[in-house]
Amino acid sequence: MIQSKSLGSRLSRLLIMFALILITFMSLAPIVNTIMVSVSSSTAVNAGRVYFFPVELNFSSYGQILNDTKFWKAFLISVERVVLGGAINMILTILMAYPLSRSVTQFRSRNTYMWIIVFTMLFSGGIVPWYMVISNLGLINSIWALVLPGAVPVFNVILLMNFFKGIPKELEEAAFIDGASPLKILLNIFIPISMPSLATIMLFVIVGHWNNFFDGIILINDSSKIPLQTYLQRLSLTRDQMQNLSVEQLQQFNKISNTTLNSAKILVSMIPILLIYPFLQRYLIHGIVLGAVKE
Repeated sequence: MIQSKSLGSRLSRLLIMFALILITFMSLAPIVNTIMVSVSSSTAVNAGRVYFFPVELNFSSYGQILNDTKFWKAFLISVERVVLGGAINMILTILMAYPLSRSVTQFRSRNTYMWIIVFTMLFSGGIVPWYMVISNLGLINSIWALVLPGAVPVFNVILLMNFFKGIPKELEEAAFIDGASPLKILLNIFIPISMPSLATIMLFVIVGHWNNFFDGIILINDSSKIPLQTYLQRLSLTRDQMQNLSVEQLQQFNKISNTTLNSAKILVSMIPILLIYPFLQRYLIHGIVLGAVKE
C-alpha cells in the first residue's frame, strides 16, 4: 500500500491517531477507575481521592464477596443458566431460522410466520401477563423460569436467517441430488458454513443470560436459587444484618464502603465474559455484517 508523504496526509493521520487514543482512553477510564476504587480504602473513596491509582490498598471488598458460600452457589446457578439457556436458545434459533430462510415455494407459510415474528419484536404482552403465564405453568423458583421465557430470541433468529439466505443455493441443490434430507443439509452444510454468525449469536446469548438480574428478582423467591447478578444486587448489608455481626466482622466491614463493594461486584461479574469474549470477538463484526445485509 502506497502512503502519501505530504504534510496534509501526515497531519490527518496524526489527528486520526489522536482521536483513536482519546476514544480508547474514554472507554477504558471507567473500568480502570472501578478497579482502583474496588482496591482502595473506604476513607479514600468517600473522600473522592481515588481516580486511576489505588489509595491505601485494601482488598477487603473482594474478601467479603469471595468468602461467602452463597456467592459461589449463585455463581454456579448462573453458569447452569448460561449452559442450559444457551443450548436451548441456539437449538431453537437454528431450527427456526433454517425454514424461514427458505423461499415461499419451499415453505408456503413463511411470510405469515415472519409477520408473527416481527410483531413480537414490536409489541410485548406486558410484565403482568408475562409473570402470570410463568406462574400458571409452575415455573416459579426453578431454573426453567430463567431460561424458557426467552427461549427464542427473535433478533438472533432474523440475524441467522439472513445469513442462511446468503449461502449459495447450489450447495443445497447438490446435497439434495445426492439424497441428503433437509436435516442433514442443515447439519452438514449450513451450520459449518455459518460459524461466524453462530459465534456472534452465542456471544449475545451468553452475555444476555449472564447479565440478566431482573427476572431473578421477579421469578425466584428462594434466596438459595437466585443467579449471580440477582445475588449481587442483594449483597449490601442492612442494619439488621450488621447487628448480628461479631466485632471482628464489623471491623472488616468498616474497611469497605458501598462504593468499593459495588465496584468489586461489577468486576467479579465481568470476569467470565472477559474470559469468553476474546475467543468469539473475531467472529462478532463479520457475523453481524453478513447477517444484516440480506432481505
